[in-house]
Amino acid sequence: MYLISAYFDENTSNILSKYFEDIAAATGNDFMIANNVPPHMTITSIEARNPKQLIGEFERICSQLSVGDIVLPTIGQLLPYVIYVGSVLNEYLQELQEKFYYALKDIPDTSISKYYMPYSWMPHITVGKTLSEGQMLQAFEYMQKSFAPVSGKIVELGLAKTNPHEDLMRIKLPVN
Repeated sequence: MYLISAYFDENTSNILSKYFEDIAAATGNDFMIANNVPPHMTITSIEARNPKQLIGEFERICSQLSVGDIVLPTIGQLLPYVIYVGSVLNEYLQELQEKFYYALKDIPDTSISKYYMPYSWMPHITVGKTLSEGQMLQAFEYMQKSFAPVSGKIVELGLAKTNPHEDLMRIKLPVN
């Protein structure tokens, strides 16, 4: 499996990293830290036999993109074990996701997860993962007290292989 992910400006990344650390402290679950997961938003999830084709399309699409704004106004849960910071699905994110979807969907021996298709994608940033029921309650209680909406920027895109995570390519986006 391969992921295309968005990475954030330094301030936004620092805020999200602090949530990783504080959720780990509040719950005893340090999955995000122990696995060196950087703050990111998955744009699409792809099953593919030939990563070379993905790399070519990834580079082509990135060359058409620039830095974009995001707003992170909420928190949520993907039951049973994920807590996340939710993003407004603005025009920038919708177009970003659609460009990758339409560029990759017809590559032979490639399939895109049903959760990352146009109009079925929920942009979010996981801040706690593999949480037990009790840890979910602790994480939610912490976030309820500590969370404040964030406005930030997507400044970089990456293509990675999963299990184990391996970055194949990361591209800094130009400011428009």
